[in-house]
Amino acid sequence: MTASRPAARPRRTQAERRDQSERLLLAAAAGLIDERGVGAATFENIGQRAGYSRGLAAQKFGSKQGLIESLIAQLQARLQDQLDARDVDGLPALDAILAFVDVFLRNLAEDGEARAYFILMAGAIGDLSDQRAPFAKAHVEVERKLESLVLRGQAEGAIRPEIDADAAALMIGALLLGLSMQLLIDPKMDLEPIRETSLAALRQSFAAG
Repeated sequence: MTASRPAARPRRTQAERRDQSERLLLAAAAGLIDERGVGAATFENIGQRAGYSRGLAAQKFGSKQGLIESLIAQLQARLQDQLDARDVDGLPALDAILAFVDVFLRNLAEDGEARAYFILMAGAIGDLSDQRAPFAKAHVEVERKLESLVLRGQAEGAIRPEIDADAAALMIGALLLGLSMQLLIDPKMDLEPIRETSLAALRQSFAAG
């Protein structure tokens, strides 16, 4: 009796191969930045770490600005996937805000790519470079999302009506940004009790009644 051959795995499409190479290159760039700093993330080092050529890394991103924008887009997509998994948009607004903070801080503690984002941002701010622009845009998008959740929570009667929604959104963003930068200063910082305390403090501060 002849043993049957295992079914051949379908060949990946060009688009699938392109997506995979970009993910690997971005992961390599983030790993280099997280471990060795921004200066280590040359196209040559990125390509070598990802198993590709320097030329492919340069072709994918074109410049440091392109690398930053691609990394921001990937991190935003991953964060949104995690929020979708928690059905954040389907939660009452106050619970959605707390879930957003919870997901962000859990991701920050575990994800080298998230830390690489803030290393890049710190460098762009320190250099007063034009590379600050994509970070500013990303943070404005987060602020608007949080502001809309605060307004929805007030309409639901769950968040105190006297709270300024824009100020509340900025305060939450500043909390997350400050903890992110503190983790860069002190990589051994235990975020777990800080995460729990932050969630409790936000609930107590915002909850109506």
